Amino acid sequence: RSATLLPIFTNRAWSGGRRVPMSTFVVGGRPAVAERVVITRDLMDGSRFRSAVPDAVIVRSADAPELVGAVLVVLDLATGVDPAFVVAEGRAVVAYGAHVDEAALASAIEAGCVDAVPRSKIFRRAAELLA
Repeated sequence: RSATLLPIFTNRAWSGGRRVPMSTFVVGGRPAVAERVVITRDLMDGSRFRSAVPDAVIVRSADAPELVGAVLVVLDLATGVDPAFVVAEGRAVVAYGAHVDEAALASAIEAGCVDAVPRSKIFRRAAELLA
């Protein structure tokens, strides 16, 4: 079985009109299970996580197939994904967002996230969180 990494960007025309995550590991024609996944739509954030942890799996939505077996999810609150939805699947979730949006960080903790940190601190801890 060979593993491939799809491009960071996929054009809807290229992907047959389907929505395709920023990066997807495919083994034998099916997405591989990832234990640690980052949900973000911000390309710079994805790049920073990938720099800190080269094998980090970055997805753009909470319905990405890579999340099926995920043990830890790092969630960008700017995506608009409800942290309670991601936590409900039985995963440990660390949320991050703007330091000025204290309400969003607090509501992430209330939703069951194990931690909620400002964007400025998440990248300092990325290697520790995703190792």
